[in-house]
Amino acid sequence: MYDRRTFLAQSAAAAALLVAPGVSVAQAATDRRFVFIIQRGAADGLGTLAPTGDPGFAPLRGAFAQDFANGIRAGDFFTLHPNLAEAGRLFAAREALFVHAVASPYRDRSHFDGQNILETGGRAAYALRDGWMNRLLGLLPGGQSRAIAVSATVPMVLRGAREVGSYAPSALPDASDDLLARVGNLYESDPQLHAAWQQAMQTRSMAGDIADAGGRNGAATGQLAARLLSGAGGARVAVIETGGWDTHAGQRARLGQQLRGLDAMLGALRTGLGADWANTLVVVATEFGRTAAPNGTGGTDHGTASLAMLFGGAVAGGRVIADWPGLAQASLHEGRDLRPTLDLDTLIASAVAQHYRLDMARAARALFPNIAAARAVEGLVRT
Repeated sequence: MYDRRTFLAQSAAAAALLVAPGVSVAQAATDRRFVFIIQRGAADGLGTLAPTGDPGFAPLRGAFAQDFANGIRAGDFFTLHPNLAEAGRLFAAREALFVHAVASPYRDRSHFDGQNILETGGRAAYALRDGWMNRLLGLLPGGQSRAIAVSATVPMVLRGAREVGSYAPSALPDASDDLLARVGNLYESDPQLHAAWQQAMQTRSMAGDIADAGGRNGAATGQLAARLLSGAGGARVAVIETGGWDTHAGQRARLGQQLRGLDAMLGALRTGLGADWANTLVVVATEFGRTAAPNGTGGTDHGTASLAMLFGGAVAGGRVIADWPGLAQASLHEGRDLRPTLDLDTLIASAVAQHYRLDMARAARALFPNIAAARAVEGLVRT
């Protein structure tokens, strides 16, 4: 239930910000940064990090396998897509870690249900009404952490009991400095409205001239997120939503473009964060994977297991973690999909707990209340 004052406070802040859709940030009293990048649409893990050492890969993937002829080696068994050059450099610098054959508890193939489970941390779609990242805010230092969604709506992963403001980019001309000053004076006598306005002005200033382009390409979005996360006054938690991963047709060109954008975003984050990159963990994940074999239109259909990626100076990288199930027909899930061998919930809980030095059992219960009993994935973050 929103009262008039809460509505005005959020509306005032929203009007002040001209920032890119798809980026959400949150404050927390810690030097450690956490960024969750959602690949909406079910990204093809086999098309991102290919198991080129599996004898079944080339016959199964056909022409798709040609994309990895000039790929970036990630050990003896896996090859990274050539459009992920920045990710390859981070891997060589031991600041990238890839986790293959991973999946959420979801085993059907609906984007809506799969994304809901990915974001709420439930075992079934719509079983939980808040997001696991909103619950994470309650585990971080500083009990008054406040989240800000820099998008038209707050993504499900960040919704919950903790207050979250939503700020959409404006299509209107920029407000003049005189108008902004007059609005600030108008709200000055009201503590709640004045605080909301001041926070909005600070975020607007941090976004700077990147704001207008932030939603249009990966580099600009990464630069914007880095600005909002940088320095002592920056946010500590961010969500970046990326779409376009549903590649039913013409996948090779479309996926290559998607990966190039993601790679540019990662590079901009690393550069923009500067020294803060050393304390940053980035997790990239999707709602489910795609079929192991291409379909008749040069694409892939909805599948099961996929790839999760961890980046950042805080990551103990330079490795691929995979209990590889194999691509032989008998090894595929339901005869068509990469079979999952690691639970995504366990991976995320392990990474977040290690990053923030939380008790793993407590973190797992808070983020994923119905998580199946599993041992933590150790050694994801530098100690």
